[in-house]
Amino acid sequence: MASISPGVDPVDQELHRKQLVRAMVSATIGNAIEFYDFGLYGLAASLYLGPLFFPTKDALTSTLVAFTTFWVGFLVRPLGGFIFGHFGDRVGRRATLIVTLLTGGTATVLVGLVPTYAQIGIAGGLILTLLRLFQGLAVGGEWGGSVLLTIEWANYSRRRGFLTAFPQAGAPVGAALATLAFGLSTGLLGRTSYWGWRVPFLLSLFLVLVGLYVRLGILETPAFSKLLEERRTERLPAIQVLRRNWGDVVLVALMRTGQQGVTFIITTFVLTYGVLVLHLPQGQIIMWSVIAGMLEIVTGPLFGYLGDRVGRKKLILTGAVLMGAFAYPYWAMLNTRMPILVAAAILISLPLQDVQYGPQAAFIPETFTGRLRYSGASLGYQLSAGLVGGLGPIIATSLFQRYHSSTPIAIYMMACAVIGIIAISLMRDRRGQDLSVEYDDVRQAGVQPVGAASGG
Repeated sequence: MASISPGVDPVDQELHRKQLVRAMVSATIGNAIEFYDFGLYGLAASLYLGPLFFPTKDALTSTLVAFTTFWVGFLVRPLGGFIFGHFGDRVGRRATLIVTLLTGGTATVLVGLVPTYAQIGIAGGLILTLLRLFQGLAVGGEWGGSVLLTIEWANYSRRRGFLTAFPQAGAPVGAALATLAFGLSTGLLGRTSYWGWRVPFLLSLFLVLVGLYVRLGILETPAFSKLLEERRTERLPAIQVLRRNWGDVVLVALMRTGQQGVTFIITTFVLTYGVLVLHLPQGQIIMWSVIAGMLEIVTGPLFGYLGDRVGRKKLILTGAVLMGAFAYPYWAMLNTRMPILVAAAILISLPLQDVQYGPQAAFIPETFTGRLRYSGASLGYQLSAGLVGGLGPIIATSLFQRYHSSTPIAIYMMACAVIGIIAISLMRDRRGQDLSVEYDDVRQAGVQPVGAASGG
């Protein structure tokens, strides 16, 4: 690892290095827990929530309604980014992340206790939707804080893209753990068991306690501490970033479409498609999805590292092209119903998205100056989730219902990739930018980016 803080006493360097490791571990665990919580709902919606809370005569229609409540969590994620981004840029990264963890964890545990339609009628569905809303708010603030916690401690490291990709990898790992817990619980207790799908939600209580313990041991980042010392925090940072950097926020959201637009199709809808359409064993789909998610522990940081070497913009652009090219082969492989090809489609698709996803953890925060960074990164990231992320399973289900073919879904995935390609082409790669210096000061004084001296 390169020098953490040039010109600083070696003892302070060692303390800084330890805080960097703690921040990275805390952010990774916290992000994994939030996306464990968030992903569980998608898995339950794909097979259970429709018939139990929104019963109709047609299984796909009930599932479509359940996916709509799933989308509610995505719709409010930009609002969560706005709210928690404000406090993250006003109060601090660490304190805000503690609140997001508690909010999301509490909502998830309560989902596991909601009575069904048969017990309390439509009230069950309304309560479920409300809890999903709180999950979305929490995740809306979690991602921005977790990557900022790491990247601002890793500011002077030449590998900050690599280091920041670990919290980024926490999201797919959390989703994989959710898939594993869901599969084990429903498998052991039975698909028709009252508690089968609920147990993984209740287990979130223990994960939140672990995450809270780790997160309480982290100090505030040097970049934000400097802003506090210099009294340069904004009074309304979320509003200011929309006023001053709205173009960057929009471009981040559109860039993310190339990856986010397909993510929940290949992680959530694939379970519905595999079980209800292809009539494949649920356990097999879950097993392959878990393995693919675990592979992202390696592929996420790998592409974060490559972003440090070849440039984040170039790598994200390449990833969008590859994802678009793989869209049709992905469905062709699934439609063979051959176990080896179905497994290959799933095992390739998730790591492939990391070509874009891994470098984004550093690329997006680097786009915004320090006093607006939490708000800008969160809003740009979460706008894409609200606009295309949660819509993915709904669009895929609707297209299949109408055309009885996976080809329109492949075309939709290609369209998302094209949007991502255009957006990333218009953005700037700031991988060498000193994150402790306000970008206004850099422009006014002609300050040399830290990467120019350190090798980036």
